[in-house]
Amino acid sequence: MRGLSSNFTDELLGPILARDPAAPLVTYYDDATGERIELSGTTLANWAAKTANLLRDECDLAQGDRVAVLLPAHWQTLAVMLGVWWCGAQVCSDPTGVDVACCDAARLNVALDVKAPVVVALSLNAFGVGLPGLPPGVIDYATEVRLHGDTFVPDEPAADTAAAATVLDGADAVTVLTLARSAAAKAGLGTGDRALTTRDWSIANGLTGGLVEVPLAVLRAGASLVQCRNVDPAVLDRRADTERVTHRLD
Repeated sequence: MRGLSSNFTDELLGPILARDPAAPLVTYYDDATGERIELSGTTLANWAAKTANLLRDECDLAQGDRVAVLLPAHWQTLAVMLGVWWCGAQVCSDPTGVDVACCDAARLNVALDVKAPVVVALSLNAFGVGLPGLPPGVIDYATEVRLHGDTFVPDEPAADTAAAATVLDGADAVTVLTLARSAAAKAGLGTGDRALTTRDWSIANGLTGGLVEVPLAVLRAGASLVQCRNVDPAVLDRRADTERVTHRLD
């Protein structure tokens, strides 16, 4: 791989959307709430586009900016990161000095304590209910993101910068894609596979905290992800059968 012809999100989603955009790409379970949400490649891309439009139009996020993603392993977290990368910005585990912080209610104080210029708070509610009582100036993702378009046209990057763009904790796009491809090969993932995991692959644990090994490896391989949160171990084997899982990434 010598470089990128487009930005990082295009590299991850482009092959998936070209091959089978209607097929399930992310199936999310939360055993604490009883949620099961399934997103096709098209649906995830639409959410990423809405997020990118929100970040660029309301948060003034620009290429090269830094975004703290203080969120758990969740389908909305994946949409946020893809939106950040579509804007040409970097996802960071350390919120110090970032341009934008995206957080859930549990980490709102962290985002406020580091005085991020822009804070976007996510309720992660399955029905799109926002967070009540947010401090003035904090953007409520659930209520604002729905107002934005389902398509996103990235700003044209400067010549020869796509491959060198820093996308994740100081690592450039080519490095992260190479790591994701290696992780997919190590796990034996290929096109059409279904990978189940209970890992909390949040960026809070840094570049090697599971983010590359789970969602990015799955996307890079052209596989689909079955993400289980607050899991009841008693149901995992049955769920793996129901979802036609081919790989377990725990």
